[in-house]
Amino acid sequence: MSDIVRESWRRYLLQLQQHPLRTKALTAGVLVGCSDAIAQKISGIKKLQLRRLLLVMIFGLAYSGPFGHFLHKLMDIIFKGKKGNMVVAKKVLLEQLSTSPWNNMLFMIYYGLVVEGKY
Repeated sequence: MSDIVRESWRRYLLQLQQHPLRTKALTAGVLVGCSDAIAQKISGIKKLQLRRLLLVMIFGLAYSGPFGHFLHKLMDIIFKGKKGNMVVAKKVLLEQLSTSPWNNMLFMIYYGLVVEGKY
């Protein structure tokens, strides 16, 4: 089993190097889908709502993954050549104060309008 996990991880990292945007978009879609499936189960929904799951995955695939990719490329430019824990803390702080509120608002609008269909 360990060899399968190790080989899968190696292939994932290779895809991340060769096709970073595509890999991050797909990863975001899968992770958002897993999160929604778990949230549905925790909230007591008896049968998984596939439409909701797919629409949330589309948000991760089409927006969250690409946005995160380009945001972190921008941060690499802003903090070019700087390394260390303090730089990581500054990047996290910058992201949380600048783009996280926007991302949360956009997701809530998307969820309300698209997923739940409330106009």
